[in-house]
Amino acid sequence: MATTVARSLLRPRQAGTRLMSSASQRTALYELHKKHGAKFGPFAGWDMPLVYADQGALDSHLHTRKYASIFDVSHMLQTRIVGKDRHRFLEHLVVADLKELPEGGATLSLFTNPSGGIEDDTIITQQRDSLYVVSNAGCADKDLAHLLKHAKIFQSEGADVEVLKIDDHSLIALQGPASQRVLEQLAAVNLSEMPFMTGRFIDIKGVPCHVARSGYTGEDGFELSIPTGEVVSITQALLENPQVKLAGLGARDSLRLEAGLCLYGSDIDSTTTPMEAGLTWTVGKRRRAEGGFIGADIILDQIANKGGSRRRVGLVVEGAPARAHAKVLSAEGEEIGEITSGVPAPSLGKNIAMAYVKKGFSKKDTALKVQVRNRVQNATVVKTPFVPAGYHKV
Repeated sequence: MATTVARSLLRPRQAGTRLMSSASQRTALYELHKKHGAKFGPFAGWDMPLVYADQGALDSHLHTRKYASIFDVSHMLQTRIVGKDRHRFLEHLVVADLKELPEGGATLSLFTNPSGGIEDDTIITQQRDSLYVVSNAGCADKDLAHLLKHAKIFQSEGADVEVLKIDDHSLIALQGPASQRVLEQLAAVNLSEMPFMTGRFIDIKGVPCHVARSGYTGEDGFELSIPTGEVVSITQALLENPQVKLAGLGARDSLRLEAGLCLYGSDIDSTTTPMEAGLTWTVGKRRRAEGGFIGADIILDQIANKGGSRRRVGLVVEGAPARAHAKVLSAEGEEIGEITSGVPAPSLGKNIAMAYVKKGFSKKDTALKVQVRNRVQNATVVKTPFVPAGYHKV
């Protein structure tokens, strides 16, 4: 059987439930969001909070940069890959070197397709007896089907591997420079020696949780996989700290863009290669030498020969904000690309964007133009992240 519902990340717990509506799914924190005056919007088949009554997206963004915010990310797909052949199996599907990843180490990786495109980005953590995989909500059904399909093929060839979907744990992200201090108060552990992009099991208020030092804001922070039956009480306990507030998708998008992080379906998709997206650093050294992952021939050829027809860049845009699908022009007016994401950056007081442009136009300080409605505005290529990262260093 290619899938089993995992009833626990490590220890058996009573399964929680997710609330449902006729239109879309709701996380276990839905009523808590309502209590705090959340305005909801649809995202990947879920009713998700956008903003809250006590602060708009701008204030929420700035609060996260200064203190700490909680983001409900329970809509994301959590899976475990188990069995003695788990590394060989998952390395066929992603570009990371998982065999050499130390226990507790985590890495951003990419699911790839035969054309060298990116099917999704994912964070994988090496646990003692499994690989813990967190994937995007918008790709959840596709990713799970992909994992199960290939697990069945591997199993038919005698491999010892199994894909376990985790359905009894919710996921929240505590993000911001105050995150460590806040979490230490509930976990009664010293987290100063826990590096960014690592994960471990920690009891929070006596509840066993998986805690990963990672996130999607460019700040220090943690993603907490919590038994669903306990997620409300733990979230409420975190909110008792005056430096912690709830934050929604509005702030999450501007924070991740300032951090230079891609949104799947906007800045990367199944037609985008790691070379074009500036994500070749996710391809492990051993994987470059050995290949063995889907689309390796195309991806490794592009890395070796600096191939691909376009490059992802960061832009600072003068005038009105440039939104997705706005045309990017050369200084001479030639159409050379397209905006994929764009927002006013609250931390900078400038309008920023990500775009794909033809090779030859991606060098820092290159002067370009962006067509916003019927106006042509000046833009400049800049290095990302737009805002320096606040990741914890040991």
